[in-house]
Amino acid sequence: MRRICFLLKVRAEHLEEYRRRHAHVWPEMLEALRETGWRNYSLYLRPDGLLVGYFETEDFEAALAGMAAKEVNARWQAEMAPFFEGLPGAPDEGIVPLAEVFHLD
Repeated sequence: MRRICFLLKVRAEHLEEYRRRHAHVWPEMLEALRETGWRNYSLYLRPDGLLVGYFETEDFEAALAGMAAKEVNARWQAEMAPFFEGLPGAPDEGIVPLAEVFHLD
């Protein structure tokens, strides 16, 4: 299992709406994530908009490709794109894994 951690930046004016939308993620989006191998997926949001994402997957490239092929993901990403700073495309295209330097287990 590979652990993936990434950073994105949510625009300050969208912080509350971003939190609200993630309190009610579409059921079909949740199912798509599960079907494509995203496990233990978590998002953490700092007050200044720094977003830390974490998930585990057997195959990172396959997990991204699987979601890219899902119609529900295209709709979700289109709705979420205006929330982020500095992304030329969809938010999931901005996932660049951080290098892991330590893990307890």
